[in-house]
Amino acid sequence: MRPFEEIFQLAADRKGGETQLNELLEPPKHVDELISIRDDRWLSSMTKSIFQAGFNWKVVDRMWPGFEEAFNEFDIHTCAMLNEDDFDTLVSNKKIVRHGTKIRSVQENAAFLKALTADYGSAAKAIAQWPETDFVGLLEMLKKRGSRLGGTTAQYFLRDMNRDGFILSRDVVARLIAEGVVDKPPTSKAAMKHVQEAFNIWMGQSSRSLKEISRVLAMSIG
Repeated sequence: MRPFEEIFQLAADRKGGETQLNELLEPPKHVDELISIRDDRWLSSMTKSIFQAGFNWKVVDRMWPGFEEAFNEFDIHTCAMLNEDDFDTLVSNKKIVRHGTKIRSVQENAAFLKALTADYGSAAKAIAQWPETDFVGLLEMLKKRGSRLGGTTAQYFLRDMNRDGFILSRDVVARLIAEGVVDKPPTSKAAMKHVQEAFNIWMGQSSRSLKEISRVLAMSIG
């Protein structure tokens, strides 16, 4: 596995130089900024990532005002109390994508966020204060306790909130394979552990965030 500086240089060569590359690297939000975000915005972003998974992102973006209206601005108390009559109304609402199991995930994830508040004081604290050196642990927790947050869905959700983390996109995975970190797209706990270990080493070498490192890895390929 190459030192991060060598991978950074590969990306810089592709993007026109170090200055140009650095301009493309936006840092994540500080923990305190994340903690101040209301629960409804976490649920909104989570839901948007779920509906975008396997679907046309632009369509979801265009319809999003309808989602906000249909789900009462994603108030977690209201969403957690959705009942069968509410689901019947929602699956016939033409202002949203009428995908039954994804619609139901809104109620399930509202309940999940309320549970995080009970455990950690707030859902924002639970997500924001999880250590970057165990980002895969955060992903596992979201997958296990949340609804439809497996694969890269949670990664895109956290990126949308600008919480520090990596996205295992095709280009990032290609760089990880080239560096011998994994030999195929990582799905097992063992493979994800190797990914986390590599990112931790690169963080130590560069003092950069997971988000910045992830972007550099992607741009070293594509």
